[in-house]
Amino acid sequence: MMWTWNLPGPKTGAEAVTGKPRGARPDASPEGAAATAAPAAGEKLQKVLARTGLGSRREMERWIEAGRVAIDGRVARLGDRVGDKARLSVDGKPLQRAPARETRCIVYHKPTGEVCSRADPEGRRTVFERLPNLKKGRWIAIGRLDFNTSGLLLFTTDGELANALMHPSANIEREYMVRVMGQVDAGVLERMREGVMLEDGLARFTDIQEGRGEGVNRWFYVVLMEGRNREVRRLWESQGLTVSRLKRVRYGNVFIPSRVKQGQWSELEPKEVTDLYRLAGLTPKDVQRMNAQEREMMERQFNKRRGRKA
Repeated sequence: MMWTWNLPGPKTGAEAVTGKPRGARPDASPEGAAATAAPAAGEKLQKVLARTGLGSRREMERWIEAGRVAIDGRVARLGDRVGDKARLSVDGKPLQRAPARETRCIVYHKPTGEVCSRADPEGRRTVFERLPNLKKGRWIAIGRLDFNTSGLLLFTTDGELANALMHPSANIEREYMVRVMGQVDAGVLERMREGVMLEDGLARFTDIQEGRGEGVNRWFYVVLMEGRNREVRRLWESQGLTVSRLKRVRYGNVFIPSRVKQGQWSELEPKEVTDLYRLAGLTPKDVQRMNAQEREMMERQFNKRRGRKA
């Protein structure tokens, strides 16, 4: 069973989950003192929250920092661990801790001009706006693409899967198609294969294959084993070259299906989902298939595209 939470944004931090303003003194009674003591054993709080399908571990960390989560009536802190009997609440609502038994995974073809956050202060379109609505759980993006990058984005309802696939230790390949402006010689390619020191550490492409194009505009296929911010662009820029187009075409074992055009999504097949769990080193969950309304929506977007070509 998958639990659903239509949670509003944080009210006033601690006040939202305990009814007391942040900074209020705890009860002087022994019971109050016990309630304010941090749990000494158990699992990390953000891991437990992610497993229920609320979001990725990183997102849960932000919720904890915002004071939206409580443990046994007290405001949680980053670093807290919880045992099996701990009572959890989010925005004042009790949380059922049973992990989701089913999962859903979709692939989305992101166009340029969309952001990967759930809401944008500048009013730009977000990648979540075109996704199917969920009655249970919420869509969690597996990785990100910047505003000017298009291509493959994976979404899941399983926070643990998202975290495992994004974690640097997973060493999962991300393949990009990149158009470069400037003269690219063998020395440039070799340096990027060996590694270039960027401001946030050493970065390298594990593979570079030349594509089409001649002169100052040429296409390449490059592979990374991590997902640091703007890493593909920064690697090329370190060699005095400019990336004029960038598109992600593969994440792990998942490619963009040819029929999924920009702004469209498609449900992953059960075998693809199982392969993702194995890639992440997790036990596969049952795949929850889309309902009739969602299937109709997906088919309508593909038929609309075909109608334009007719």
